Amino acid sequence: MAHLGSGRTRALTLSVGLALTASLGFLPTGVASAAPADGPELSYVVNTQGGPGTVKQVSKAVERAGGTVVIAYDRIGVVVVHSKNPDFAKTVRRVRGVQSAGATRTNPIVPQATKDIGVDQPLTAAQEKDAAARATADQDPMEPLQWDLPAIKADQAHRRSLGSPKVTVAVIDTGVDDTHPDLAPNFDRAASANCVSGAPDTTEGAWRPKPGESDHGTHVAGTIAAAKNGVGVTGVAPGVKVSGIKVGNPDGFFYTEAVVCGFVWAADHGVDVTNNSYYTDPWMYNCKNDPDQGALVEAVYRATRYAELRGAVNVAAAGNSAEDLAADSIEDTTSPNDTTPGGRTVDPRQCLDIPTMLPGVVTVSATGAKGLKASYSNYGNGVIDVAAPGGDSTVYQTPEPPATSGLILSTLPGGKYGYKAGTSMASPHVAGVVALIESKHPYATPAAVKALLALEADAKACDAPYDIDGDGTADAVCEGGKKRNGFYGAGVVDALDAVRW
Repeated sequence: MAHLGSGRTRALTLSVGLALTASLGFLPTGVASAAPADGPELSYVVNTQGGPGTVKQVSKAVERAGGTVVIAYDRIGVVVVHSKNPDFAKTVRRVRGVQSAGATRTNPIVPQATKDIGVDQPLTAAQEKDAAARATADQDPMEPLQWDLPAIKADQAHRRSLGSPKVTVAVIDTGVDDTHPDLAPNFDRAASANCVSGAPDTTEGAWRPKPGESDHGTHVAGTIAAAKNGVGVTGVAPGVKVSGIKVGNPDGFFYTEAVVCGFVWAADHGVDVTNNSYYTDPWMYNCKNDPDQGALVEAVYRATRYAELRGAVNVAAAGNSAEDLAADSIEDTTSPNDTTPGGRTVDPRQCLDIPTMLPGVVTVSATGAKGLKASYSNYGNGVIDVAAPGGDSTVYQTPEPPATSGLILSTLPGGKYGYKAGTSMASPHVAGVVALIESKHPYATPAAVKALLALEADAKACDAPYDIDGDGTADAVCEGGKKRNGFYGAGVVDALDAVRW
C-alpha cells in the first residue's frame, strides 16, 4: 500500500560531471577468482570513475567478483549488477575505477513508495452525469469537478494555448494505460518503455500497468496531459505528449536500477520533462555516508544530471510525511521498507529522499482546495521550489461548488476516472506547467525554464499559525517570507503566465 508520509535532444558533448580517468578495472590480488554464490540474489549499482573504457573493464571485474551485468550505462558510468555473493559490494569497491557500489535492496523478495496517500476513489456514474450537466461548451464533461485547474489558472491558459505536441512529458512511475480515451490521443510510444529490471523493455504495451498493479502512473499522466477532446477530464497541458516509463515493479517498489534506467531512457529519447511522484526504495532517506545508500544517491544523481544535460526538466514530489525537510533531524521509521524497518534519526542535509532532494530537481509541495499547504505535505525552507494542488481531506479544505471532493480527479486504467491525493498529484501539475513553458519557449535551457517557473509562480506568504485541523495547536511552522518560504517555495505555479510570458 502507499506510504503515508512521503527536451528536446540537444547536440551536446556531455561530460555528465564525471571525473573521467584512464583507469583499468581489476580485482585486487587475492580476489581474482570467482566469488562464492551462497547468498540471496540482490541487485547492485556500481558507479565508475571513468568513461566507456573504464566501464568495460569494471564490468569484467564485476563478473570475477560473482556478479552478472544486467546493463552498463557507460554514458553516466553506472553498471547494474545481480549477484548472490554476500560480499559482492565490499569486494567490488576495491576495484580500480570503481567510485562506489551498493545494494539497491535489503530483501531479494520484492510496499509501495509512490507519493499519494491511500486508495483512489472511483467516480460514480451519477457523479459523471451530474458533472457533464454542469459543463460549459468549452469544458470537458468532468472538468467542473476539477477545482485544481482554476487554482493554477489552467482553465484560462487553455483559451490561449493547450501546449505543443512537440513537447513530451515522461511519467516515470508505475506504468501508463495508453489505451485510455483521454490519454491515447497524446501518448508518445517512442518515448515509452518498461525499466523495472534496470534495462529498457520496449515490447508493445510493456509500459502499461498489468491487471492488479498500481493505477498511480495513469492518474498522474491524466493530470499532465489528458486531452481536451470532449471526453472525461482535462490535463494541465492537454496539447502536449505524454510517455510512460514504468519503474515500479508489481509489488510497487521503485528500485535504483529502474529509476536510473528511467532517466537515461527519457534523456536518450528526447523527453522535455520528467515527472517523479515516488521515492526510491528501500530507503526513504539515503545517507551519503553509508556505502550502500551513498552509491544509490550517486547513481540516481548521475541519471538526473544526464537527463537535464540532454534538455529535460526533472520535477518531483516532496513527500507526504508532513516533515520539515530543512529540519536539523528527521525520524525515519519506515526504512528499509522491503524488510523490517528500524527507527533511525537522519540529517536531511546528508540523507536524501531521491530523486526529490537531488540538486537540479524541482521539488513540489502540495496544496488543498483552499490554497493552504495540504495537511500531509512535506515542506522546508530552501528545499521546496514551488507548490501546486495535490488535494487534501474535504473536511480540512472544501472546494467551491460544483466540485465536491477536495481530492484530485484524473484518469484511471480501463477508461475510468477517480480521485487521489498526495504530493504525487501536485508534482504532475507542475510538470504540466513546465510543459506549457517549454511549448512557449522551445529553445529555452532547463535552467531558463526553471527560472521562468519560479518567476511566474504566484507568491504566497506563510500561514500563521498553520492549524489545518482547527484544534488550536499549530500543525507545522512555515519559515521564510512571501516571495520564498518553506511551505510554498516561490509560490503556487501559474499556468496562465506560462503561456503568455
